[in-house]
Amino acid sequence: MNVFAGPIATGSPNAESCSSKTVCAGNLVADIFINPIAAVPAAGQLALTERLLFGAGGCATNTAACLRRLGSPVKVLGKVGDHVLGNLVIEDLKRLGIDASSVSRSRMHPTSGTVIINVTGEDRRYIHCIGANADFSFSDIDFLALNGAKALYVGGYMAMPRFGPEDLTQLFREAKKRSLTTILDVVIPSGQSVSGEQVAAMLAYTDVFLPNDDEAYALTGLREPRAQAGYLARTKPDCCVVVTQGRRGALAQRKDEVIQVGTYAVEAIDESGSGDAFAAGVITGVLQGWSLEDILRFASAVGASCTRALGCTDGVFRFDEALTFALENSLPAERWPAKS
Repeated sequence: MNVFAGPIATGSPNAESCSSKTVCAGNLVADIFINPIAAVPAAGQLALTERLLFGAGGCATNTAACLRRLGSPVKVLGKVGDHVLGNLVIEDLKRLGIDASSVSRSRMHPTSGTVIINVTGEDRRYIHCIGANADFSFSDIDFLALNGAKALYVGGYMAMPRFGPEDLTQLFREAKKRSLTTILDVVIPSGQSVSGEQVAAMLAYTDVFLPNDDEAYALTGLREPRAQAGYLARTKPDCCVVVTQGRRGALAQRKDEVIQVGTYAVEAIDESGSGDAFAAGVITGVLQGWSLEDILRFASAVGASCTRALGCTDGVFRFDEALTFALENSLPAERWPAKS
């Protein structure tokens, strides 16, 4: 199958010339990554690692940073603590080329933080403090930040206690007044279910929805990704639903088209942030008007590239690198018509 058989096959403009400003709102986190170790130390033991990496993280940060690497101007909206760690997060956002001028400060909570423990051959372990993300709400949104943007992404929804359905509805309604494309990513704690009314409210003003298969199960009560996407698409027929499945790939439904793609083979060092990198690839493809299959191929390339280095952004492809990788490497793909 010819990859990128649509608009990008006939001459790919460079990233800056075809990019559009995106605003990323949601959770901001101070991440501390531990380079892979052989085993978690027992009580009282000391384990050595070759490297500790500090950086700004969280869904909003990671997606923004990946968009920036893909050439898009980007701004973040979120909340950090009013202390040294908050300063470090903001400085790291600036280092990544992200506009952090609308980030607010919490006087009630410390900056959110996560320690990511990588053990060779095992899945990651996390120790997390919700921190200032618990204090982020609609009142913290600077609507001037939306002016001139083409897309608004909200990441970490349902993991920010004060940013609820009314906040999301108001924010996306404001985005739609400005003709922005709206993208929603959720974080649903294990075991938590969501009512049909909550799902409908969540999707009311959403153009692109990006749950993983566990989150989609909590939203739909269905186990199979194709059924999950169909349920969500029926709730909001004009929404593009993309269900990510980790190493099994991703399935997307947009109107009458359903596509399942696999994953690209790369040598993975750290899978942290790969879902956020995939989201950045989806946003890029949607804003460029690509076909659904081209969007998934490009996003899968961006997501795979993230795993090549420790942390959430250092391994991520630039725009032309992602295009070249997707053109030169095959990706399994299946298509079906959407079920009525």
